[in-house]
Parts: sequence; C-alpha cells; structure tokens
Amino acid sequence: MEIIILPTPADVGRVAADLIASVVRAKPAAVLGLATGSSPLDIYRSLAARVASGDLDVSEASGFALDEYVGIPLEHPESYASVIARDVVGPLGMDPARVRVPDGRAADIEAATADYDRAIAEAGGVDIQILGIGANGHIGFNEPTSSFSSRTRIKTLAPSTREANARFFDDPDDVPTHCLTQGLGTILEARHVVLVAQGAGKADAVAAAVEGPLSAMCPGSALQLHQHATVIVDEAAASRLTLAEYYRYTYANKPAFQRFE
Repeated sequence: MEIIILPTPADVGRVAADLIASVVRAKPAAVLGLATGSSPLDIYRSLAARVASGDLDVSEASGFALDEYVGIPLEHPESYASVIARDVVGPLGMDPARVRVPDGRAADIEAATADYDRAIAEAGGVDIQILGIGANGHIGFNEPTSSFSSRTRIKTLAPSTREANARFFDDPDDVPTHCLTQGLGTILEARHVVLVAQGAGKADAVAAAVEGPLSAMCPGSALQLHQHATVIVDEAAASRLTLAEYYRYTYANKPAFQRFE
C-alpha cells in the first residue's frame, strides 16, 4: 500500500482526483469503479471542476458502481443509481449508457449479480476503483466476516451501517436492510484501488485496514493483498496509524517519475 496523509478532506479529494485524472488522460476510455457515500464526494467535485474548466474529458470513460440497495425504487433519490447520476455522471459529463449500477430490483438476484461481474470482465476490468471505508472496516457493503474471495452478491447490512446511512433518509426505518455489492474478490481484480477516508470516526478502521492483521473482521484489510493500492486520508483519519511519520516522509520523498500530479 501507498499511504498518503494530507491536512484536510478537501486535500484528500484533490489528490485522489489528480490520480484518477492521470489515468483518464492516459486512457480516455478508462473503466472507473465508482463509490458512493460521503467519502468520495470531494473527489467528484474536484473532477467536475476540471471537466468544467476544460482540463479533463471523461466522456469516453465507462463506470461500474460499487453497490446498490435492494428493493429501493430506481427513482428514489437515495438509490445509488440516482446518486451516481446526480453526483458523478452529470457533473463529469459521462455518457449514462456507459455507466452501470447493480440491479437491486431484479427478480433473480443471483443472475443479476453474476451478470454484473461478467459485464465488468467484458469491459476489460476496472482500471481504477474508488473506495471509502466504513467505521467497522467495510468496503463496498462487504461487512465484517465477508470472504476475501467473494463476488458481487446480496448482503445484509450491519445495524451500524444502517445507522450511519440513516442521515440520507427521512426516517431511519426507511434505510434498506439488504444491498448488492461487488465482492472483495471482485474489487481486488481492479488494476488500481484508491481508498479515501476523512475524519476521526474512520481512524480505527484505517489503522486496522492498513496496519492490522489480514482479517475478515476488517474487510478493508484485504487491500493489503493488492499489488497497487493507494490509501489517501486526512490527518484525523490517520491519527491511529503507528507509522504515520514514515508515510509522510515516504510521500514527501516520492521519486518524480512516480508522481501523478
């Protein structure tokens, strides 16, 4: 893992966007793995600003959303289909036909999830996967005890995850109990994964994912197995990292040929 510690959440979004923009410039038809939730919002805002200024063109890129609620109407403002359209596709000028979200309304869930993994493979795989991390260490909606080899599938949301997501709904009881999520095995097939985290509430999860043992109790620790994982966090989210000073030193002295800014 490469660990980048930055002063503020806005800096996290900017540097992650620098990295993603470099991938798209090198490969205009790149396949992007799109996360939802609050963690990646600064990334999308920073990318949108570049698109608006003419500095970046994402119109040829395609995307695969990380997850979707089960049973929520497509038009619901908090369905991830709606969120991706509102926060990503529109602001970045992406072609909606090139962006796919798991079908949480499918009559045959197993067929829908198998089809989703197949579609990712047929697209050539994900070039760069954006990730956040939950306070319990989940990535995507892979809750604790998820298999590191898991594929896209249906999962029951942990009570803590439903509680964390209740802020997006009018009533906490409206938060769905199930979701479709790319599995850890699916996520690990992306060529590059970029995890962002902000705030002290994510500090324990970040420390467990980066420096803790490989454990199904912290699904984010699976990223230790990835050959190209970048973790970008603010100072608050880095506060429990034992080797924080080393990570700062390493990033400050990164060879010029490895920089993406």
